[in-house]
Amino acid sequence: MTIDLCDVELVGTRLRVRDLRAGDLGVYQRIFTDPHLTRYMGTDSMGVRAAAASFDAARRSRGESPRRKYTLAITAPGEDAMVGTIGLLVEDFGSSAMIGGLVMVPEGTLRAGGIEAGRLMAAFAFGPLGIHRVWAGHRHDHPVMDTVMSGVGLTPEARLRQLYRTQGRWRDVCTYAALRPEWAATATPAERRILALRPTAPREHATTGR
Repeated sequence: MTIDLCDVELVGTRLRVRDLRAGDLGVYQRIFTDPHLTRYMGTDSMGVRAAAASFDAARRSRGESPRRKYTLAITAPGEDAMVGTIGLLVEDFGSSAMIGGLVMVPEGTLRAGGIEAGRLMAAFAFGPLGIHRVWAGHRHDHPVMDTVMSGVGLTPEARLRQLYRTQGRWRDVCTYAALRPEWAATATPAERRILALRPTAPREHATTGR
């Protein structure tokens, strides 16, 4: 089985993640212009125009070669309406990728879907992208993200002091990571199917240290 890295769609048991489409702009703007929904992210909320520009940039990244940034919409499996977003950044050294940008709209039916979305992204990184190490971080005072990280299968690593500044204050970030052999041993059947996918074109991501 193969997957097109320019048109990503990953299906789990309760949700799917897919590349952004033009019709997702309204939900994307709603998320990134809302100070409440973005309060634990690494950047402050945006204005409407800045959010639209960010959306356009995320969609353009689909055509980059190699593609290193994946900003995906979260939906229910049988529906197309975007109810959240999650991202993956393939780093330009070694064989590492970062999961980030997880936000779910509060009234959506998948409010507790962050763990599954994170695991789908980890399976995508470890499988089709050939990544060896996946990591993520959260603001140290986030009330539930340590539980999400554990559910995704990431192990605590470090606390980075005052990594970024938002809402007028410097913020510490707690980091977590997983290695492919360890994580793959815990994969569900749906995740194993993603691990087994191969890209339709040869991947150009680095898989060894430079």
